[in-house]
Amino acid sequence: MSNSNHHDGDQDDQRRQFLTWLAASPLFALAGNQNAFADESKELIRNFTKRPDPMIWASNTPLDLISSPKDAINVFDFEPVAFTKVPPAHFAYMASGIDDEVTLRANRSSFLKYQLRPRRLRDVSQIDTSITLFGSRWKSPIIIAPTGGNKAYDPEGEVAVARAARTGGFLNILSNAGASTIEEVIAARQGEVWFQLYATSSPEVAKQVIRRVEKAGAPVLEITVDRNGGRNQETFARLKKLDPRNCAGCHVHGFGSAQERPNYDGIDMTGVKMASSNMTWDFIKQVRDTTKMKIIIKGILTEEDAKLCLKYGVDGIHVSNHGGRSEDGGRGAIECLPEVARVAKGKVPILFDSGIRRGSDVFKAMALGASAVCVGRPYLWGLGAFGQPGVERVMEILQTEFRSTMQQMGAVNIAAINAAMVYKESGIS
Repeated sequence: MSNSNHHDGDQDDQRRQFLTWLAASPLFALAGNQNAFADESKELIRNFTKRPDPMIWASNTPLDLISSPKDAINVFDFEPVAFTKVPPAHFAYMASGIDDEVTLRANRSSFLKYQLRPRRLRDVSQIDTSITLFGSRWKSPIIIAPTGGNKAYDPEGEVAVARAARTGGFLNILSNAGASTIEEVIAARQGEVWFQLYATSSPEVAKQVIRRVEKAGAPVLEITVDRNGGRNQETFARLKKLDPRNCAGCHVHGFGSAQERPNYDGIDMTGVKMASSNMTWDFIKQVRDTTKMKIIIKGILTEEDAKLCLKYGVDGIHVSNHGGRSEDGGRGAIECLPEVARVAKGKVPILFDSGIRRGSDVFKAMALGASAVCVGRPYLWGLGAFGQPGVERVMEILQTEFRSTMQQMGAVNIAAINAAMVYKESGIS
């Protein structure tokens, strides 16, 4: 009996440790949304009010969620609210990395390897954050990245995102895994929208999508090249078990099928696989011969592939590890940016994404060679929490932080941002 009591005590200790961890995690919101935890866990959450140093004076009362976008202090304020509103399987799909999620975490932690070197006594009363990409001028280098299935987070989905982009004056890129058509999104944006393509296993299907997108008026095509096989999304697999709904009720043709992606409407998808495992550089040449749109390759992480991008005549390079959703190689995307920039900067525009959460992150990426920076998960948090107003506020916060960082760094415009403003600590690889 004593051994049994000892074992029970160990289990109680482990349970308390888990609940203590949970109280400091955005996952605490599950307690209020899914009734998944007992009263004990809720009471522990209520009593957990302070973070460790150096934030001991910052309130961390988990049940004190923001009730309006205007209440948000930073983009992280939206995540727990979205968690309480978005179905568990949908939230998990967005939040998940793959395997051990080493790359997912590295996308954030790697920014800490780069420190800023501010310059003083410069007149920064007037700051110009505008950029020009392929002849179009934008007020900010921050772009709304392509993300799939936005109606999983809000009924208006990509249309709400496009309206938010219009309100804030931001460029947005529509994913062809989106739940809205390119025509709907351009109408909502009332201006320029780029399009991101997953090529599938059929070059002919890709060409049909490309023709539709070009006819709709999109000037730029992004081809994603890092989703070429299966992936083990463990967080998604675990959290979707908490979702009481029957997935087949919505995903009638199967999760991720072409029928769920309206930009494939009217195209014969018989025998077509959504993964593009057979894509090669020859496909890029075929696309170049198919369209007059500018072509950007998304998912480049090495100087070798950057050189091939230039060889095959692409118009831009997008440095991205898909937010840690394609491979679990371990490098944060920001660590890959400098080697690509050594090859491509000054020749073609360089876009960057994966891990952007602060305006200072945007600045570091720009200093390391990016021409523009895309943000993904944060605006989905805003969308899931409050719809279009949430997206608007997320983008406003990032733009405000970026502008403030430019002032702190003594950079009056984008051209003034340079590599000398970033220091990578020696001994940190």
